[in-house]
Amino acid sequence: MPAQTYSYQQLFDFARSIFLKIGCSDEHAAIATKSLLSADLRGIDSHGIARLSGYVRLWDVKRVNATPDIKVIYETPSTAVVDGDSGLGLVVAPFAMKVAIEKAKNVGTGWVSVQNSNHFGIAGYHAMLALEHDMIGMAMTNASPLVAPTFSIDKMLGTNPIAVAVPAGNEHPFVADLATTTAANGKLEILQRKNQDAPLGWVQDAEGNPSTDPHILKKGGALLPLGSDVDHGSHKGYALGAIVDIFSGLLSGANYAPWVPPFPAYVPMPKKQPGKGIGHFLGAMRIDAFRPAAEFKSEMDNWIKGFRGCKTVPGEEKVLVPGDLEIESEAIRLKEGIPLLDPVISDLNELGKKLGVPFN
Repeated sequence: MPAQTYSYQQLFDFARSIFLKIGCSDEHAAIATKSLLSADLRGIDSHGIARLSGYVRLWDVKRVNATPDIKVIYETPSTAVVDGDSGLGLVVAPFAMKVAIEKAKNVGTGWVSVQNSNHFGIAGYHAMLALEHDMIGMAMTNASPLVAPTFSIDKMLGTNPIAVAVPAGNEHPFVADLATTTAANGKLEILQRKNQDAPLGWVQDAEGNPSTDPHILKKGGALLPLGSDVDHGSHKGYALGAIVDIFSGLLSGANYAPWVPPFPAYVPMPKKQPGKGIGHFLGAMRIDAFRPAAEFKSEMDNWIKGFRGCKTVPGEEKVLVPGDLEIESEAIRLKEGIPLLDPVISDLNELGKKLGVPFN
């Protein structure tokens, strides 16, 4: 399927205008747009501007508050709980990360759990906010229950991503940003747009059988934990997803397990809600709370070069360090533009007509 390219500034101006149209302040519209488009720049097309209409639909059904009063509701010198007041996770998470960074400045580390939020885009963006402060950043979030734990057909967990960003000296930072499933739901959405099958091991049908149908979630199927099946370590992916759910949901007072609010606005909210909204967990660690920052970053350079210098298996050009592909994508897309598939362009055109903001 052909893709047209748009400059970062074109997409930024459009998305910002849409956020302003639904009532966001100038500050929040800019924060949300930067957070959202970081996914497109980094090549994570499933979580970028293609999701913009999804956020608007959540606002339409009053599940997103465009003018939230985001605040700390409990804290210690190194920890805090933030109530997002049903705001865009794209805005709530950066607020929480700022709190974590300030606490790390004061006492070495900062840990913030978040309740009453919404989908926050890519976890890596929020973790990377710590880098410019010579800190290691961490971010995770629970999400719509689409994942069946090992040996189950019930959907109990979300794709529940984990991101860790580590600064280096002359090398690009180490940035690991991964779902705790074999593939994120957004990858299925991309396959649906391309009319392609899913690889075996990504999903199962309603009876627990392997499936290649990218639409299987709408037919009662489920995503599989990282590892796909127990012989390939799915119990480990299940455990990682559970850890994210506990840190993000139970620790903050947000919803958890099958009661996490779904991202699609047309999916009914769970009848039972033990907590408030979606939950996140963010952390910042000041490097010089452990050793001199310059010394650490020099050693990180050495660490990165060591992995890049590994001998490769036949047919492969080089060994990658987490974050390499995203850095390359950002450089290319800032220069050459961001490619969008026709279904995404059509969706954005419809959204623009609806809110009086022309897309093309």
